Amino acid sequence: MGYIMDLRREVGTKPLIMVGASVLIFNENIELLLQHRKDNACWGLIGGSMELGETLEEVAIREMYEESGLIPTDLELLNVFSGQEFYYQYPHGDEVFNVIAAYECRSFSGELKYDEEEAIAIAFFPLDQLPKKMSPPDQQVINDYLHKK
Repeated sequence: MGYIMDLRREVGTKPLIMVGASVLIFNENIELLLQHRKDNACWGLIGGSMELGETLEEVAIREMYEESGLIPTDLELLNVFSGQEFYYQYPHGDEVFNVIAAYECRSFSGELKYDEEEAIAIAFFPLDQLPKKMSPPDQQVINDYLHKK
């Protein structure tokens, strides 16, 4: 998150437009991979912010590997989300208006692990047993996915 951290040093906690990607990763049992995030103490999708020069697909692939140890062998763009309902204020005060490219991945390689700097746990969940405390922007992406299913 070098680019965003550089911006934060300049603007403090003021709202930023945060462009990034999230990945709905499913295992063979159609369970969704979520991480328990440190920054907001909520469960959320694998994903993160775009760095300078990256495509949204490159963001999805990089974040998937960094946060889960997994490498997608298929990746499908589901939707792009933005607008007032994707405004979020982190517990430490940073404000963002998210622009999220949501991808779906059902085939991957690698060994499941989590980034200890960003998360305290990672796990697959059945779609009807998702954790109650979800990161609000990610919950909206998941709700959209479930509604269209």
